[in-house]
Amino acid sequence: MIGFALCGSFCTVRSALVEMEKLTVAHEVQGIVSETVYTTNTRFSPAADVIDEIKQLTGKEVIHSIVGAEPLGPKSPLEALVICPCTGNTLAKMANGITDTAVTMAAKAHLRSDRPLVIALASNDALSANLKNIGQMLTRKNVYFVPMKQDDPKEKPHSLVADFSLLEPTLKAALAGKQYQRLFVI
Repeated sequence: MIGFALCGSFCTVRSALVEMEKLTVAHEVQGIVSETVYTTNTRFSPAADVIDEIKQLTGKEVIHSIVGAEPLGPKSPLEALVICPCTGNTLAKMANGITDTAVTMAAKAHLRSDRPLVIALASNDALSANLKNIGQMLTRKNVYFVPMKQDDPKEKPHSLVADFSLLEPTLKAALAGKQYQRLFVI
């Protein structure tokens, strides 16, 4: 089973759900969302619609709490955990060992089992405050990044977003213990 966690980069959630649907063709998928995704209605969609879509795609209840995510380590091991989208906030928490959301708990619990964690970043400060956290996570065992690019270099010069269409090949490479190349795309 593949864990698929979503964080609150709300403008990219729709694209993430498209990738989740693709993964359900070949894998059993467990949906996981941050508490923010679970409760926040945005101009992009009501929270309940996102949760309902995840349930429909996976056929499972969505994990949305720290208590629900904790067993995803040794008790209920996943083949891999994908965080898509992964916000800069979640990346910073993981890089600094902070476990205070369902997604950070899922990542912590999962990494205890020495299995792949695939990060599809979507962060407006990736090339500023979060750059050190990208570097720190790149050095960790079993952590892999979906190739990323600047989404709007002129208007948002510090922003990076993963090319979500490369999630499947990145996951395949991660399951083989390799980082999909190239890490940065144009």
